[in-house]
Parts: sequence; C-alpha cells; structure tokens
Amino acid sequence: MIRSLWTAASGMKSQQTNVDTISNNLANASTTGYKKETAEFKSLLYQTLQDETTITDGTAKPISAQVGLGVRNSAIISRFTQGTLQTTENPLDVAITGDGFFSVQLPDGTVGYTRNGSFSVAMIPNNDYYTIATSEGYPLLDSNGVPIRISKDYDASRLVINEDATMLYSDPLGDTIPLNITLGIYQFTNPSGLTKTSDSIMVQSVASGAPINEATANNIAKSGLKQGVLEGSNVQAVDEMVNLIVAQRAYEMNSKIITASDEMLQQANNLRA
Repeated sequence: MIRSLWTAASGMKSQQTNVDTISNNLANASTTGYKKETAEFKSLLYQTLQDETTITDGTAKPISAQVGLGVRNSAIISRFTQGTLQTTENPLDVAITGDGFFSVQLPDGTVGYTRNGSFSVAMIPNNDYYTIATSEGYPLLDSNGVPIRISKDYDASRLVINEDATMLYSDPLGDTIPLNITLGIYQFTNPSGLTKTSDSIMVQSVASGAPINEATANNIAKSGLKQGVLEGSNVQAVDEMVNLIVAQRAYEMNSKIITASDEMLQQANNLRA
C-alpha cells in the first residue's frame, strides 16, 4: 500500500507537467512560428517480487512477478510541423516553408534561430545603413553569418525577398536591382534538441547538432520563403483541449489511488486482535 502511494504520487506529478505543457501550447496558439510541445513519459524502475521459479509440483513458472514503481517525464518534444500561413502584405514579413530557421544575432554576439519571420527596420546609429531585425532588435543574418545592411537610400517597402532567400530592390521605375544578399537559413539534424530561450529564439546545443547552412549544403531539401506572409502556430486548440481533458482525468485517477491506499492503511491500523 505504501508502494501504491508513491506510484500514484509520481503519476500526479507527471500529469501536472503534462498539463503545464498543454497550457503553454494553448497560451501560444497565436504566437508566430511557435511549435507545439508534447510531454513524453517513461516508466520508473520495476521491483521484483518473485524471480522465475517453480510451482509446488516442480513445473517451471514462465514469468517472474514484477511491479512497477510509477512514471516520470522523460522529455518535452517540440513538433516541427508546418504552421498555417497567414497573409499580411507586409514586405518585411517572411514565412519559411520547409525545415529551415532564420538566423539572428543575439546581444551577446552568439547566433539564435527562429521560425518567427516578423521583421522590421532597425536604423544603425551614425551610419548610412539600416538592418532588418526582429521585434526585439536582434539583427537578421545573411548566409555568411553577418548582419544584413542595406543603404538608407533604398526604401524598405520596395525590398523583394525571393523564394530562394535572395534579396532584391525594386526601384520606382520597376527595375530590379540585385542586393547580393542571401538570408541565412539553417537546418538541424535534430531540431527538437535546440535549446529554447525566449521571444521564440532557440540556440544550438549538443543534442541539436551543428547548423547546416542551406546556402552551401547540396544534399538537403532547401526551404522556401514567402514574402508578405507569416507562419502561424501549429497548435490545434481543439486537440489541445482534448489532451487537457485526458491529462486531467489521469491526474484525477491517480489522486483516487492515493485516497484508496489511505483508506486501506486506515483499515489496517484499526484491526484489533
């Protein structure tokens, strides 16, 4: 009975983490580029009550007697399926179709990766250039890992971003001027291994592997870019509500096991000789 108390308690703690994950998904259902997260579970150690042995007539028993000691969360995995595309007509909004990530420069000089393509103009102080940056001010990097710089003589509303990540400028006469800039789009062998920070930014980790530059890699399927479009969250609110109900019921069942175990212990304590 004591074993059942701890087993049920592990179930309640694991389902609480599950509910926390689902609530984070629902909270970010409208976050640009957000990817759904799923809590994964694994069983704890098993306790052997009886090894394989024989019954009274000497016949070998086919299996031993083992009892599980509960459950725990093994991982929270991000699902990198394509989110819905939402047209904005803003020339600095860019959506990725495929497995790539935009690369941005973080305040400490390291590189962050994101699927959030909502960009804006950021002026460079005392300079004749401006850069393209996230809403937090992180500069967008080109395929060489350098912050993008565009002459202030070029109207940002006339910038053209092709599907292959190259940038052009369309002048008032309708002529197209190459800017010799290619956005830095990267893929990862294990994108679920990226370390999440904040503001939809992720950073490289040992689990994710090294970034693969789409501009130089030849053996991968390249991503496509769509200008004037944003990639929405891939969270399906209806599915998350169903998952929430399932998690709540699992939590409730584990709590009832604790109540039942408590009542059994109370009955044992009340036994009289």
